[in-house]
Amino acid sequence: MKLDHLFEILNRELVSGNNRPLNSTETLLLQGIWQYQTYSQIADEIGYSPGYLTNVVAPELLHRLSQLAGQRLTKKNCRIILESLVAQSTSETRPPKSYTPPVAPSALPSFPSGPIAVNSPFYIARPPIETQVFEELQKPGALVRVKAPKEMGKTSLLLQVLHQLDQREYRTVYLSLEQIDRAICDDLNRFLRWLCVSVSHQLQLEPKLDEYWDDDIGSKVSCTLYFRNYLLSQLKVPLVLALDEVNQLFEHPLVAQDVLPLLRSWYEEAKRLPIWQNFRLIMVHSTEVYVPLQLNQSPFNVGFAAQLTSFTLEQVQQLAQRYHLDWESNNAAHQLMNLVGGHPALIHVALYYLSRGELTLDRLLEVAPTSTGIYQHHLQRHWVTLQEQPALAHAFGRLLGATEPIHTESTLAHKLTSMGLIHQSGNEAIVSCQLYQQYFREMLDRCTTE
Repeated sequence: MKLDHLFEILNRELVSGNNRPLNSTETLLLQGIWQYQTYSQIADEIGYSPGYLTNVVAPELLHRLSQLAGQRLTKKNCRIILESLVAQSTSETRPPKSYTPPVAPSALPSFPSGPIAVNSPFYIARPPIETQVFEELQKPGALVRVKAPKEMGKTSLLLQVLHQLDQREYRTVYLSLEQIDRAICDDLNRFLRWLCVSVSHQLQLEPKLDEYWDDDIGSKVSCTLYFRNYLLSQLKVPLVLALDEVNQLFEHPLVAQDVLPLLRSWYEEAKRLPIWQNFRLIMVHSTEVYVPLQLNQSPFNVGFAAQLTSFTLEQVQQLAQRYHLDWESNNAAHQLMNLVGGHPALIHVALYYLSRGELTLDRLLEVAPTSTGIYQHHLQRHWVTLQEQPALAHAFGRLLGATEPIHTESTLAHKLTSMGLIHQSGNEAIVSCQLYQQYFREMLDRCTTE
């Protein structure tokens, strides 16, 4: 089967199901899968980092194709199932629907979930942070930290920055600690070996741990020698290591107490050894650091810190235009922002439904704070967390009843902030948006009366 014919039929079927067609990156990825190439081989040919293809593009592509085929697709069974799907499509007697590939900005995405692809027209730039992070990572020995509550667009921004660095011929590695086994996070030696192997694979270098690992000098020194004498000496160009969801490590304080100072030491080594100037580190996390560290050991009080905030009114209007919503005045954008407070993920979901004509704005505003609205899964996930932590629910309940910012115990306030439920200002906090105010007030009242 010719690939051009395959892509024509797949795009036709996707569009007929009110989905967007394959973009250029997905087309190249599918072409590589069709030729039984590894993700690393595909990434090398098309100029993307293997981590970006493996963790972002491939899962979304296979998910969309699984929905189209009505069964789960994997990299291994992808070709067989799609050949069957195309054969079935071409044998049908109904006349095929005409397909004209739309211009990329006019293509509506599938349901917005997870990071936004680098080439997506629905990515909204986040100035000035995006430019600042990009510029910092070009400095010798840079260390950058990006912090924001969950679903605020941290990973999307990170992928954009890494893509820009790829274009400058930097070597980039993306690792999400959310994907690591808990057993590995509980063991320092296993964690550092995982780190070395994972970075080696993404750089398409053969792991050589046995040549550098020495129990007599310990795993931290072994890991340092591996990065310095093997990885950095092999590359000869800047290496940018992106650690996403670093807050997962905070839950394993015994390991974190060794790993975090180790990362700090590599940053300090750049001032002494030129080879470490080619190592750049960016860490992304959503919670405060609850790991006891001395000031001179923590990587969280050095380098460049970036705090990602909510969308502005202008950014909401810009995104609405990309969804082809005809909002003639600021009123609609104001109403949506009053509901969700500029929360990027919630804004995307609302504009998705509005652009499809499935809801009017008035109807969306009416049902959004209910258990049957478009945010039901988002709200229920937070509700489960609150139910599992009574002290957290009690603290949040106090805030729900307040009309002005009030003092909240710091640990609980940080947890609520990391969930995006509240905004902190100094030692005081307030509920972040009307959506949470209305939904959780009713849920807590219901629990009280039952």
